[in-house]
Amino acid sequence: MFNLDLSIPTNPVLTRYSDTMGELDSVINLIFLHSGLSELNNHVIHLEWQLTSDHASLTITISIMKKLVLTSKFLLPKNSKEKEAFIKEVALVFKSLDTSNLLNHISLEQVVNLLVARVNQAWNANAKRVNITKYSKKWWNKDCNYSLNKYRESRSLEDWKLFKRIVKITKRLFFDTKIQEVTNKSHRPWELMNWVNKCKLPTIEAIKHDNQPCLLLNSL
Repeated sequence: MFNLDLSIPTNPVLTRYSDTMGELDSVINLIFLHSGLSELNNHVIHLEWQLTSDHASLTITISIMKKLVLTSKFLLPKNSKEKEAFIKEVALVFKSLDTSNLLNHISLEQVVNLLVARVNQAWNANAKRVNITKYSKKWWNKDCNYSLNKYRESRSLEDWKLFKRIVKITKRLFFDTKIQEVTNKSHRPWELMNWVNKCKLPTIEAIKHDNQPCLLLNSL
């Protein structure tokens, strides 16, 4: 009902030590883990960590699988020659693909495998490897990279100013392009900004005299 399991410690000793005279010590404690996992049945009781508490500390070892963390990836830079070449090659693959002899599932599978192989070949020929870092930005391009490397080699103030100027221009061009994309797609770019949305007018009612609103102090 409560989904509780009994975990066997590696050192079977008491876990709770009573300060009350005549009250027995106990071995019952709770460990909040996923129920039903046999590999978690190896908790350790640490009497030396008890200090002023009446409970001994419990620890358990959970094995974690190694995970491969990618530090680089392949991509096609936006509006680049590599992207244009890839699209042209893929279009040529589809155009030259022979689909006149699709008589059964075997011939269909052969054509599909050929298509996949040629698209992968086009990708490998044009994709660019880039390093993934916490500083990676979508607006970063090869001009930024070149100017940064140049500054790192020279450490001159002029190269640093050039790098900052190139970054500023690149970011401006990138975000101007994004604004144009939003504008052309929805034609309502102001909807992305809450502070320019339409505000509800406050509910008011003008004082009237003989069905005429008193808008001036003299009329009031």
